[in-house]
Amino acid sequence: MAARYNCTEIQQFAQSVITDGFCVLPEQFSPEKLHHWRQSFLPLLERHIGREGHLKNRGPSRYYVTLPFTDPFADACIYEDDDVLAVVEQLVGTDALMCQLATDTPLLGSTTQDIHRDTLPLFPETGQETPPYQLAVNFPLVDVTMENGPFEVARRTHMMSKEEGLHRLQRGEVTLEPMTMKLGDVMIRDVRGLHRGTPNYTTEPRPMVVIGYSRRWLFRPEVSIQIPRATFEKLSARGRQLLRFNPIVESLDELPETERYQSFAY
Repeated sequence: MAARYNCTEIQQFAQSVITDGFCVLPEQFSPEKLHHWRQSFLPLLERHIGREGHLKNRGPSRYYVTLPFTDPFADACIYEDDDVLAVVEQLVGTDALMCQLATDTPLLGSTTQDIHRDTLPLFPETGQETPPYQLAVNFPLVDVTMENGPFEVARRTHMMSKEEGLHRLQRGEVTLEPMTMKLGDVMIRDVRGLHRGTPNYTTEPRPMVVIGYSRRWLFRPEVSIQIPRATFEKLSARGRQLLRFNPIVESLDELPETERYQSFAY
């Protein structure tokens, strides 16, 4: 998909992430393509529940599922989207890495999560936050409504300690905002912003994809993308650059079945 936004608009999106902790690019991805993703994802979710449904590490009836880097999910139209990458590069550098491709899905019976961040500060002993170093690009595989578990985020809490953010929430100085989204909308957020998942009161899963982009020096071993060699050989030069530090494997059949990203809330 060709770029939709000019340089000034890209800078405005990036500034929203710097100021508020997130921005939303409306109608950025093809709903038809995401319908196909959803149909391919549902059997993966069912298989995951059969393997790890007892863990409840993200709360009852809520599941984190890594997506295999194969068709339809290894789609350069998504992870190399010109507008998304332009915002990402404004925030974490032109040598940014793609380090995560996964989903978070609440089902009927899910509950409200504790308020959390997705990472620790780089230098907690200083009491100071830094410019962005890790981003989550989120997009749903269904419309996100008030009924099916919208993500809630506290604006402008990414540049303060978790304790200060919680105090401001308690004092009513900031609020948790539910982020309803249409199929095709894309959110780019600094993962330090305080947020939580909410219950899905419907009978349909609410999958939210996360593509992680980070500065080139950030390594979190619990998240990575296992790239089949046959897929790697088909990557564009830009794709190889984005994915350059991820492991290349001969077959995804050889990988452990248990998710490594178990501890997620900080």
